[in-house]
Amino acid sequence: MEKIDREEFEKRLARISDLFADMVQHADEQSKTRCPYKNRFNQCTAKFGCQNKRPPRASESLPACVSDDALDYRGAWEANPQGYEEMRDQLQSDSSAVSSEGGGPRVICGDQQCSAVEGRTIFDCADQLSVAVPTSCGRHGHCHECVVQIKSGMQALSQPTEAESFLRDNYRLACQAVIQKTESDIEFTLLRRSPRILTSSVRRQVEREPMVRRQGDEVLYGGEVIDHYRGHVYGLAIDLGTTTVAAELVDLESGNVVYEVSFENPQRFGGSDIMHRISYDGGEANGELHRAIINTLNAEIRSFCAQLPVTRHEIYEIVVVGNSTMRDIFFNLDVQSIGQKPYKSSIENEYLNGNRDSTELVELARTFRLYTNRNARVFGVPLIASHVGADVTANLVAMDVSSQSDVFLLVDAGTNTEVVIGTSDRLIAASCPAGPAFEGGVVTYGMPGCDGAIESVRYDAKARRFDYKTIGDGPPQGICGSGLIDLLAELRRYGIMTPKGVFADKARELEIVSDYGITLSRKDASELAQAKAANYCGQIILMRKFGVKPSQIHKLFLAGGFANYVDSGSAIDIGFLAPVPTDRIVKLGNAALQGARELLLSQSRRRAIGKVVQSIEHVELETMSDFFEVFVEGCQFKPMDYSE
Repeated sequence: MEKIDREEFEKRLARISDLFADMVQHADEQSKTRCPYKNRFNQCTAKFGCQNKRPPRASESLPACVSDDALDYRGAWEANPQGYEEMRDQLQSDSSAVSSEGGGPRVICGDQQCSAVEGRTIFDCADQLSVAVPTSCGRHGHCHECVVQIKSGMQALSQPTEAESFLRDNYRLACQAVIQKTESDIEFTLLRRSPRILTSSVRRQVEREPMVRRQGDEVLYGGEVIDHYRGHVYGLAIDLGTTTVAAELVDLESGNVVYEVSFENPQRFGGSDIMHRISYDGGEANGELHRAIINTLNAEIRSFCAQLPVTRHEIYEIVVVGNSTMRDIFFNLDVQSIGQKPYKSSIENEYLNGNRDSTELVELARTFRLYTNRNARVFGVPLIASHVGADVTANLVAMDVSSQSDVFLLVDAGTNTEVVIGTSDRLIAASCPAGPAFEGGVVTYGMPGCDGAIESVRYDAKARRFDYKTIGDGPPQGICGSGLIDLLAELRRYGIMTPKGVFADKARELEIVSDYGITLSRKDASELAQAKAANYCGQIILMRKFGVKPSQIHKLFLAGGFANYVDSGSAIDIGFLAPVPTDRIVKLGNAALQGARELLLSQSRRRAIGKVVQSIEHVELETMSDFFEVFVEGCQFKPMDYSE
């Protein structure tokens, strides 16, 4: 028998021991995040309740598991189902004990309410009210996803914890805010409400040549093999607005949209406009805005993967459009330079200095912990200049700018309004920081386009009352942007308000819907006047710069969900839009999302719009010699007074 080499034996034994030790360590780490009840098909085999469990997908018998294996799964388990049911029944009975007429301090969310009980968190109350508050950390304050806005009753809650140090004003983490006093009502609202956000638009046929394609049993990004074929090849198109977010899941092989989702931008705790968010992101809470949108997007992806026969591993590319600040926060870039003169992003500065060929961005999705295929890419559509961002680039794609031989005016009205004028041969662009007055901010009874928002208004002079229509036809809760424009136009038509915003009989406040306490104050009118003036300046200054009058505008394109619902006549009457004949006004719908979808499907369109973007002239409105005079004129509620 051959003699054993003792030294070699010891080496091999040590190597095997190390391998087993590594396996044990890996298994130990894996056991902390990979649930033992989750099978290899990401299905749940547990017989008890869990927050990560979702209904079975089509043709499957087991529930889906949506845990991302990144956090301890055990906090999601209902360890004592019977006790849990008893507790829920008790909470519901407590809730039913509150009469509609009062019966003590309440916790209120929308039209839901329950008793305010000391020791409960806002999250506990949300459970009782069946209000879905997002979380992925088991309510320990780590994920920062359960941010809520406390509309009233902040003094009744515990002091903010260290986990909430990134929040200001009346924002709290639902899992950390404990009721300590029951002396007054507490009202809260989610940051992820579901307003009526326009996702649809005129869908054109697009030649399908996506960056991601299937070749046999392989999936390629460009010419690089990134995965084996799993049954589908999907991409996400995202319109990341300051106020709202809309996205589409697109089948890159057929070009079909298979899922749409929209929600309020969860970054609202950082401010309602761009400049506040830039300031917020430059402070101690740097990175929180980025994490907020990534966490929310991941939650939405998990949700539709649970509903559809889709897995995250089949999502290979994300195309993101948004203004310069929103896009760069998504990519976790420093945005401080965008908020300071000359208001240029770090990416634009690199481009202008010759350090990059374009303002577009491409990153691996896993860099941001996005819930997609590990080799998926994120494509940031190129910016134009300053605050004129990737959303405007996408708008130009959607309106097929290369085919526009006649003079057009493009207006994308929003928190940050962008305006482009020109033809396919020459384009000029500018941005106008309009603020949130027409999008649910600043105005006392202003609100986004959610159910209960007044969306159209007409004045009945005989009855001396305002007739209105709400979204969803329910009781009015406030007034959204289209309703505010209607209201201002009606006040002017019937002489109830002067062009300078002074109410009849010098009243400080007007009752709009007295039964529900909805009013419009002089301060509200002033805020709306300034927001309207920003839109006014952008349009009138660019028309002068290009050398055309409103009558020479062949088409006025309106982009964005807000503009889609605006009554054009009312908007022209108060000077919100240029006085172009209404038959020349074209509402594009959510053109930014449409453009993002087309860029997701077509490499040639990416190349073409990249060249267009580099040729656009940018005008900084505030540097124009008569900017202040134009702005003051624009603050009046009357049609544009155009003069060269």
